[in-house]
Amino acid sequence: MKRFTALERFEIRLSGLGGQGVITLGKVLGGALALGHGFHVTQTQSYGPEARGGASRTDLVVSTVPISYPKAESVDLLVALSQEACNTYYRNMKPRGILVIESDLVRQPPSNFYLGLPFTRLARDKIGVPQAMNSVVLGALTWLLPFARQAVMKKALAASLPAKVLDKNLKAFSLGYSQAKKHFGPPPALWDGNGDETEEPGD
Repeated sequence: MKRFTALERFEIRLSGLGGQGVITLGKVLGGALALGHGFHVTQTQSYGPEARGGASRTDLVVSTVPISYPKAESVDLLVALSQEACNTYYRNMKPRGILVIESDLVRQPPSNFYLGLPFTRLARDKIGVPQAMNSVVLGALTWLLPFARQAVMKKALAASLPAKVLDKNLKAFSLGYSQAKKHFGPPPALWDGNGDETEEPGD
């Protein structure tokens, strides 16, 4: 069981391309941390020039105390689902922040210290729904974040989805959680230092 962690300020940036569900992912994650876990959370977001295919990002600031400044500037966790997003936002990470990449789409990570999973391929091949990729990411982040509880995240995900796609997305969430558990290693060790380079998992 994960221990509760007191957070003065923890910054998360979710980034990628329009159409990858980055904004939805941020809303579900932020809502779960605020309503389900009781944290103070702010969310800001930015779209590229195109609704689909342009750059997209959403930032979350999470804290156990009221948040004085709502925007993320020194990121603890960067999730990059495209090469462009990784290149653009890596410079905003803290020196000991953790980078999580979509390993099929980010072919040139800017550091040897990162965690990678082929999120889109997992959703397509294992779930049969490529659009469930953001639920795979949510599951992986739930394993990675030491203050996120699996049952609360799944409940928040279920509350945000229509019934016709719920089952597939819950399966995608569980897949992301199990893949992160297998390939990322234990969260406390990760957050004590930098993330370790992770080999892309096989089928």
